[in-house]
Amino acid sequence: MDDTAGKAGQGGFPPYPWVWLAVTALVILLDWHTKALATERLELYRPVEVFSWLNITLAHNYGAAFSFLSDAGGWQRWFFIVLASGISGVLLVWLLRLPRQEWLTALGLSMILGGAIGNLVDRIQLGYVVDFIDVYYRQWHYPAFNVADSAITCGVVLLLVDMLILHRRRGDSP
Repeated sequence: MDDTAGKAGQGGFPPYPWVWLAVTALVILLDWHTKALATERLELYRPVEVFSWLNITLAHNYGAAFSFLSDAGGWQRWFFIVLASGISGVLLVWLLRLPRQEWLTALGLSMILGGAIGNLVDRIQLGYVVDFIDVYYRQWHYPAFNVADSAITCGVVLLLVDMLILHRRRGDSP
């Protein structure tokens, strides 16, 4: 058996590795477009009901997930910019070195990378992340989020499915 059979660039799906960079770019563009629409058409913190469980509400998140460190005084902006830049670099290298047959991992990584870059652009340009999706039940509201956050979550789920279920079926060593 040829040692290069599993390397990137050798057979498998997709036929070209740049497909994953296109997925990343699509996530970034979709995130950017929806944030621009929300910023243009909504008033800050004024909910617009879509369904009995969903509002579209423009919010500015100065922290990380769940507004972690949002009131830390400003240093967190630069911390999260450096952190997201480093993580994005690692994800990009991982994605480009991944064997083609690991397409589910590649899809998950490209979604996470697109979401990370989408939120990174907000932090660099605005100093905060634009959120606008508000899911709730009665008086309980999940923290507002955006397309980038959704892509990151979906990407993590794909990585977990690949790692915990498909990895075993393929017979790969952990």
